[in-house]
Amino acid sequence: MEPTALAQRYAAVKAGIPPGVTLVAVSKTRSVAEIQALYDLGHRAFGENYPQELREKAPQLPGDITWHFIGHLQRSNVKHVVPLAHLIHGVEDQRLLDEVQKRAAALDRTCDVLLQVHIAQEETKHGLSPEELRAAVVTWPWAAWPNVRVRGLMGMATNTDDAARVRAEFEGLKRLFDEVRGGAPFAQDVPPVLSMGMSGDASIAIAAGSTLVRIGTAIFGAR
Repeated sequence: MEPTALAQRYAAVKAGIPPGVTLVAVSKTRSVAEIQALYDLGHRAFGENYPQELREKAPQLPGDITWHFIGHLQRSNVKHVVPLAHLIHGVEDQRLLDEVQKRAAALDRTCDVLLQVHIAQEETKHGLSPEELRAAVVTWPWAAWPNVRVRGLMGMATNTDDAARVRAEFEGLKRLFDEVRGGAPFAQDVPPVLSMGMSGDASIAIAAGSTLVRIGTAIFGAR
């Protein structure tokens, strides 16, 4: 990777990120050298989709990186992710929370998570429906997971060129976020997180109220 090109892309992306919005650089399938190059430009938050990649890369890179697990997490992989992840973005069921609790308690640590909400039209995307989320907030046994700290919500918009649809989906998630974030189970002692927006729709997400965007290609370039 050409260092000058990376620096230029990174600067262009950062210029569109307002204060108060966290930029997570999506580093899935990127090499340790590519991640190190962005680290050397001052970036610290990176997002990985695959547990095996995260396990392989993390020991080879500086210890002050904050790793975000942004992929679909299966229970069998929780044991690999919990020791490394600063924030797990895609929790959507109680059995997954049971496993996160088990692994976090064994490490005597608190694991931060986001609840994933399905807002897109594609059925292939994961998450709770808004109705399921509202029910979960009230009925799930949150006291059973003392080593899990719920920071907020995550959602992915429909993969479409229809900006109006994407905007409506993000705005709907923001309304839901505002509706539920003030009560249990959401942590009140740390800033709430609303993770929505990627390379193609980050500006729309930020305008809708996102506090965290996940951007890969616009920073690293095409794979």
